[in-house]
Amino acid sequence: MKKKIFLMIAALVMLSFSSCKKNSTLIEQASIDLADDDAVSDAVFEDVFNTADNATIILDQMVKGGDTKSGIVVADSCPTITVTPPTTGTWPKVVTVDYGTSCVGLNDNTRSGKILIEVTGPRPQVGSKRTVTFVNYYFNGIKVEGTKVFENVGYNSNQNLLIKIKLTDGKLTLPNGKFIERSFTHQREWTAGFLTKSIWDDECLITGSANGKNINGITYTNTIITALQWKRACSFIVSGVVKIERDGVPPVEMNYGTGECDAKAVVTRGGESKEILLKNKHRNMVH
Repeated sequence: MKKKIFLMIAALVMLSFSSCKKNSTLIEQASIDLADDDAVSDAVFEDVFNTADNATIILDQMVKGGDTKSGIVVADSCPTITVTPPTTGTWPKVVTVDYGTSCVGLNDNTRSGKILIEVTGPRPQVGSKRTVTFVNYYFNGIKVEGTKVFENVGYNSNQNLLIKIKLTDGKLTLPNGKFIERSFTHQREWTAGFLTKSIWDDECLITGSANGKNINGITYTNTIITALQWKRACSFIVSGVVKIERDGVPPVEMNYGTGECDAKAVVTRGGESKEILLKNKHRNMVH
């Protein structure tokens, strides 16, 4: 009898262990939400990069008398862009991108408020910096805060320009008061289009890491394990893989695809995968 009881207990323990081991590979909703928040954060701050880069291209065009990229105003004719020169000397200049109270512009996104860009030198100049801050700026109803610095660090061995980008105290606040915190250090390798006449052939590879909290207060880190491919002509990152880690559960990986301009990413843990739809709005704001 004792032997039978012992065998039954052992079997139950093994079954329980096997069940726990199996379930640990499943992707629970909290991890899907975390990946979704991470993707939304990327989309918002990538849009800021796009706006700031467009604005400084316009600045270069003004300084050089229009001999840089042509037709740049078609990128987004919605905001008013002004340049404030320094009181003495040539640099730094402050570029103000003013969206007013509400403006539907590039990619049918609604923006309001101001993006301020302090520029220390021409965009192609090694060592030049662009420091981006916000004044009551909203993107599709999300308030955007933080400081984002772009630094031209020169060319790599492939003769591709490298831009170091650092976001500090990034914060996205939803209309319901919930917020996402985010900071990152990224490097962008400009693989196409930097000096061409059109902006729409611009492409970058992004590497680096991020950290923050999602709207549920979950602290996480994000590490790019396969370089993210950005194309200015596309609304979202088109390829690359990010590993997202948080305490207490195995990490997940988010794969942005193989280079197509779509709105899909796949979240994977172990043998399970879930497809998520990339958005320029938070899921709590989509009706």
